[in-house]
Formats: sequence, C-alpha cells, structure tokens
Amino acid sequence: MLYAQKNPILYGVILDEHNVPIEGVNVYYDLPDGRVNTTTDRVGFYVIKLPINKKVDVYFSHISFKLSSIEGVLMGPNDSFEFNSYMLTGSETLNPLVIDSSTGRRRIEGVTVIPPDVIKKIPSANGGVEAIIKLLGGNSNNELSTQYSVRGGNYDENLVYVEGIEIYRPFLIRSGQQEGLSFTNTAMVENVEFSSGGFQAKYGDKLSSVLDITYRRPTEFGAELEASFLGGSLTAETASKNKKWNGIIGVRYRDNSLLVNSKETETNFKPTFADIQTMVNFNPNEKWEISFLGNISQNKYHYEPLTRQTNFGTIDEPIALQIYYEGQEKDEYETYFGALKSTYEVTENFNLTVIGSVYNTQEQEYFDILAQYALGEVDTNIGSDTFGDIQFARGAGSQLNHARNDLDALIVNAEVKGNHDIKKHLIEWGIKYTREDIRDRLVEWEVVDSAGFSLPAPVIDRPINDQPYTPYTGPLAPYQNVRALNFVITNRVSGYVQWSKRAKLGSSDIWMNAGVRAHQWQVNVDGGEDGDSQLTISPRAQFTIKPKWKRDMLFRLSGGLYHQPPFYRELRNAQGIVQPNVKAQQSVHLVLANDYSFKLWGRPFKLVSEAYYKQLSNVNTYTIENVRIRYRADNDAEAFAYGLDVRMNGEFVPGTESWLTFGYLKTEENYNDRGYIARPTDQRLKFGVLFQDYVPNIPSLKMYLNLVYNTGLPGGSPSYADPYVYQSRLNDYRRADAGFAYVFTDSKKRFDKGHWLSVFRELSVGLEIFNLFDNQNAITNTWVRDVYTKAQYGIPNYLTSRVFSVKVNARI
Repeated sequence: MLYAQKNPILYGVILDEHNVPIEGVNVYYDLPDGRVNTTTDRVGFYVIKLPINKKVDVYFSHISFKLSSIEGVLMGPNDSFEFNSYMLTGSETLNPLVIDSSTGRRRIEGVTVIPPDVIKKIPSANGGVEAIIKLLGGNSNNELSTQYSVRGGNYDENLVYVEGIEIYRPFLIRSGQQEGLSFTNTAMVENVEFSSGGFQAKYGDKLSSVLDITYRRPTEFGAELEASFLGGSLTAETASKNKKWNGIIGVRYRDNSLLVNSKETETNFKPTFADIQTMVNFNPNEKWEISFLGNISQNKYHYEPLTRQTNFGTIDEPIALQIYYEGQEKDEYETYFGALKSTYEVTENFNLTVIGSVYNTQEQEYFDILAQYALGEVDTNIGSDTFGDIQFARGAGSQLNHARNDLDALIVNAEVKGNHDIKKHLIEWGIKYTREDIRDRLVEWEVVDSAGFSLPAPVIDRPINDQPYTPYTGPLAPYQNVRALNFVITNRVSGYVQWSKRAKLGSSDIWMNAGVRAHQWQVNVDGGEDGDSQLTISPRAQFTIKPKWKRDMLFRLSGGLYHQPPFYRELRNAQGIVQPNVKAQQSVHLVLANDYSFKLWGRPFKLVSEAYYKQLSNVNTYTIENVRIRYRADNDAEAFAYGLDVRMNGEFVPGTESWLTFGYLKTEENYNDRGYIARPTDQRLKFGVLFQDYVPNIPSLKMYLNLVYNTGLPGGSPSYADPYVYQSRLNDYRRADAGFAYVFTDSKKRFDKGHWLSVFRELSVGLEIFNLFDNQNAITNTWVRDVYTKAQYGIPNYLTSRVFSVKVNARI
C-alpha cells in the first residue's frame, strides 16, 4: 500500500444502446454522512473516488434512461478500475461487481495479496500471518517460531509494517517456544501484502522482504471470539453514528504447553503469553484521518526441564542419550508500543502523512540448568525389565548453563510522507528520524564436565588436551563465557523519493517506477569509542509490461542496490562487544517475474514465477542456534544467492482457493577469502501446499491442509565450530497440519431472525491436528562426547510431535 493512502477510483465511459456517449449521467453512491456523486462529460467519461476497503453500490442515473447500478463495489487503497457500461431503455441492474485490487497495483508491483480469511483458517502450530508467509514466500524449519527467512536472508532482514508503521520484535529470544505471540492480531486484519524482493524505495532499509498489513476500519458494532487448547482471542469493534469515530480492540492469550509437552523432554512448563492491542480512528472530515495504534504485550516463559531420553544410532547398534535435569529458566519480555498517525488530503492531488511512534521492550533471560547425562547402548530385549533404558554407559558427564541477561530498549520514530499525483505522474517522498537507546547486560557461561574432568573452552589458545591419557596443565576456564555491558545510542535519518507512471508502449500497457533511498546513522557507545557517521544511497526501479495478448500475462523486471544499516544485534559480536563501525550490508538484487492469469475447468487461476539473483558485499556473517543469531560484526565476507520461486493458486475445488508453491535456492558466502561455503540459510528446495476442500454432500464440513517440505539447512554442528573445517546439514523438514471445521453459519449461510443462529455472522467448531504424520523434525543438535572412543555424537533436538486441538470461532 502507499504510505499515504489515496482513495481508489472507478472510471470509464457510459454509452447508450447505439454506442453513442451519454453526457450528464449522474454517477453516485451513498454513505451514512451523505451522497458522493459526479457526472459524465460530453464524451460520456466519468471518474469517481470510492471509499477504501468498503463495499458501496454505485448508481448511474439520467433523465432519459432508467436507473442502472453496480452492487458491492469493493476496492483497496490507491487502486483504480475501468468500468465501461451501457444505459438501456429498460431497467437494468448489473451483476454484483467485486473489484479485486490484487489484479491492479499489487500485481504490477509483484506483491502477494493474502486474504485474511485464509490466514484465520490455515492450521499451524503458531498461527497468525507468519504461518502463511512461511508457506508462500518465506522459509522456516521451526513450527514454534513466527520468524522466517526469505531468499537466503536471515530473520533480521525482513521489514514488517502495520498501518505503514514499522514493527519491532524482542531481542533476546533464543528459541521458538519462547516467542509466544506475534505482533499482528489476525482478527483485526483487513489486508495483507507481501513482497519477497525487488521492492520499491518507499519501503525501508532491509535486504530481503516486506510484510505490509492494514487493520480493519469498522462501520458498525461487531465482536469475534476464537478459542482452542492453545489459547484464545476476543476482538470487539464499533463506529459512532456519524461515522467520524471507529475503533477495534483485541485481547489475546496463548499457552504453548500442549505443543512443548509433546517433545521428548519432560518438563514443568508454565508459559503465559498475552497482549492487548487497539486501533482508534477519527475522521474530522472527508479529507483528514487521525489514527492511534497501541499494543501492550507480556510474555512470561518459565521452564523447568526434568528428564529426556533420545534414541538414535542404528538397528544393530541402538544408542541413547539419557539426561536428568536440575534448575530452571525464567524469561520475561514486556513490550509497549504506541503510534499516532495523521493523513490529510491537502489537495485533490496531494496527500500528506505524519507518523510518530514509540517502542519499549524490557527483557530478562535468567537460567541455571544442570544437565547430567549418560550415553550408551539401549536394552532392546522386549521382555527385559530395563527395556528401552541405557544398559552399558559409554560416557557420562554434566553440563551447567548459566545466564543473567537483561535488556532495555527504547526506539522513537518521527516520520513525514507525501505523494503528489501530477498529470499521471505519481511522486512519493518521505523523511524519517529514528533514535535507538539500548541498555544491555550480557552474562553467560557454560561448564562441561565429562568423566570427572572439566573441558576447557574450545576457542582459546591452550596446550593440547589429551585427557585422560595426559594431564591437562592449561588454565581452567568455562567452556563458553560471554560477559558484556553495552549502553548504545544510535541516531538515524532516512528518506526516499520515487516516481511512478503508467503509459503505453505500442499496444502494450507499461508501468514504470524509479526511486532512491538515503540512510545516515551514527552509533554512540557510552564509555567507549563512538562510531563514524555513515551514509548509504540505494537506487531502486521496477518496469512492468502487459502485452496486448489474448492471454492475461504480464512481465516484471525489478531490483536495485539495497542496503541494511546495522541494527543493535548486528553491532554485537560473538563475545557480546559492540562494534560501532559495522558497515551496512549491501545487495545488488534483480528479480525477473511472470504473472499469468487463466481459467482452468472454467475457474480462475494464477501462476506467478520469479527468478532472482543477489550479489552481496560487506556481509556480516553469523551463526544460528535455534532462532538466536550471533554476528561476527566485521563485514569481512561476500556472498550470493539465486533461485526460482513458482506459485500457483486458484479454485482446485469450486468455491475454495488453494495454493501450491515451489522454490529453489542456492546461497553461499566467502569469509576472508577462504572460499565459498553454504550460508546458514542455504535451503535448496521447498514445496508447500495449502489446500481447502469440503464434503460435497455436507458442504458445511470444511477441510484445510497445510503441507511443507524443506530440504535440510546447514547446521547442527557446535556453535563454536569453524564451518570451513566442519559443516553438516540437518535432516529434511517434513510437516503436515490439518484442520476440520463444521460451519454452522457464515456470510453464505444465514438464518432468519428468531433462529438461535441468526445472531451470529459466523460460527464454526473444528478439530486441528498438528504434525499429522508425526514426523520427527530437528532444529539443532546436542553434542555429547564418548570418553572411550573420543568420538562426539550429535543428538537431534526434536521439535513437536503429533498434537490434537479443538477450535471454536464465533463472530456477531
């Protein structure tokens, strides 16, 4: 969407039945606060502005002709649609027309439009917008996480906007099960747009993707309830009688115990993830809108592991790791967010938007967990009393992990944006100031004891360790030890200007966009040396052509020079020390796309294919452990990524939309000229299916199936290991989630007043089955040493197993 939203327009020519233009046709529609109208000129041409994302009935009247109308016109912000029609001598009501704006501007820009109803219905462990993003545009091998990577980028390379306001996420999250709720409240969503690369200059300074979300603007009272074994949400919305005020508020609660307790580790797990979010809009007049968006979130993650047993090895030589735990982990994340946005139509061709936002997060990560383990052969005698237990121990030891990490971040933004429609040229611009104040204390250490001796740190210079055969004479040190205290303030000024135009090239329609971004920043470290002032310039462009063919097909070339100035996590190296002069990562990004709309079995389908290439420099390499990213903060690498994404969606089953996706990716990096090796996000193949169906004889019984297959990611090796010496891949990720729902009533099935279901706009009850085929997917490995053979074993840390949940949706 455009940052300063403009009303969509409906335009065209009105003719009589003899193809003669009709002058003076009154074109109008009614709103609660009055009528909006225009008239056709001497050649029968009209243009009329429509409300954003609101259904209206448009009428065509003339003294010499009978009234005609189009029912249910629905258009998104900044869209336009050409509608040419005849006025007949008899009364004529045209068929209801719903204009899908995805066939307009979004299709031109290469933006994927995701229907909110699909987001609500997709069965997934974490739910929300991110679940379908992972299926359609991003990659993820962790169903517990809301984070995703796109085309070789990591989790920190994705932009997320709600109502044009940039959204941030907590800093200290290290595993998916700690994340809880994403910022976006699905029940409040009106529109979701996603771009996986080659996006315009109006979007911010990240390397990979943009997720752009618009919330609903209510016109009447409504309420929605969702409840399941994983939590629930309650949403209410209303509007004033004069329609000048409207608001929506949502409360959510989530408990991941059901999912986490299905894992191999037995725990006392007490998580509470809750938030309250609201958006209030005030329209003093037709030209001015003032909005407030607020969110308060509290995540408490209390984790007390008890025991774990993981069986691996072969049939002939089964091996097991058995662990007994002591201690606990207590993490808390409290976030507060508030934004005030004002959009004003200065003139018919000039819109101005002002945004101010404040984000504060207070996070603590405290744990002391002692793991005492035994590694050995498993008793496979079915009749034995010790069947399944370790019979002969090959190794024994313990591991103590300690952390006292605290972080307090305050991020303030002030932004002004505008757009000008000048003789079919659209000029957009914006300028933004950001201040980031981060206070961070990092204290972590790990001690590993195996067979009675303490293993020294693997990354420090030390004498050769040949225990137990030769006594170790080096210094005693923790296996891992990170201590840092960082008070950092970063001031940023960024801005953009871009131009767009629609034109003709022969008989073909073309669209052009060109723009440039600039970003200046400086890092100030309390008690240390301040960084240098740095500046990046990022030119970007798009060109789209739609040939005048019988087939509805368009081609798009987009790309440019993209920069990602470092955020706080990218400034902090593996030892926790801030490096204030880290440079912006840079990417030359090209995308060539084809968009083909067609009919199959008489029903609409769309096939989108995109080939892309990225050449990256000043790369800030990193390691990933679960979802925690640790950067080197030295910009001493270069990298590349290329691949192909293909997506097909349509009505495979009449009345329902399904999606098929395929992706191929290769991404490698060269650190300090040591040669190219796979990056942590090098996921070669991806297949995804979102299929919707219903029982023909019982159309109210719906089925939703979410299938994902991803090849294994590089990883699973110890975090301290040199990837040039030792690099492995995790196993392929295979997962199927299914949902079954009986729909008592919805927009297609309403009941007369007096029936008990007449009060509901929607009511459904369903069953969800997560990990339908009970596949064992691993996110990391635990490394254990066999003291006798001196071999190390990578024992997979499995994600969730099969889980059943009941879900209820009600809307009034």
